[in-house]
Amino acid sequence: MRIYTRTGDKGQTSIIGGRVDKDDIRVEAYGTVDEVNCFVGQAITQLDEKLFKDILDDLEKVQHELFDCGGDLASVSKKREAKLTEDSITYLESKIDEFIKEAPELERFILPGGSPAAASIHIARTVTRRAERLVVSLLKADPSAPIVCLQYLNRLSDYFFALARVINFRLNVKDVEYVRSAKVFREGKRKEDSKEN
Repeated sequence: MRIYTRTGDKGQTSIIGGRVDKDDIRVEAYGTVDEVNCFVGQAITQLDEKLFKDILDDLEKVQHELFDCGGDLASVSKKREAKLTEDSITYLESKIDEFIKEAPELERFILPGGSPAAASIHIARTVTRRAERLVVSLLKADPSAPIVCLQYLNRLSDYFFALARVINFRLNVKDVEYVRSAKVFREGKRKEDSKEN
């Protein structure tokens, strides 16, 4: 099978239902989602199957959902139904809640890093945030773009933060606190904030 087509040699690429310039905001958005997927794949190779079986299963699920998200963002066809659903968001929220209970209580900002797998997940987290910003720009240019992708990416970055902490915790690697951080995650502060909101 030949993987090169030469159809993009003049700076355009095919999307589902049309063609656009390669620097189009839509291409930037789904291309960045693809970057996230690659860092998830890297993290998977760094996790022990016995210790992280549950997480490995979830990360493979996330990889499929990222493909769904990328496909949805790459489509301008009115005939194609979106593949990513709100069920994926709900599932991420449930996992975030589980991870927050498993990892030690957090008071301050932490530095990205620790174990190699956690570091890869932190990279995935920041690239997810970039993808989220790009989807915001896409929605401004095309309000018909799938907003569920924006919501999913927002939740996914939180999931990655909580996951990186759990990975380090299971490996007995301590998170390194940012030395100039105030106590931003105090339980009392969270209760006050929830009352205000």
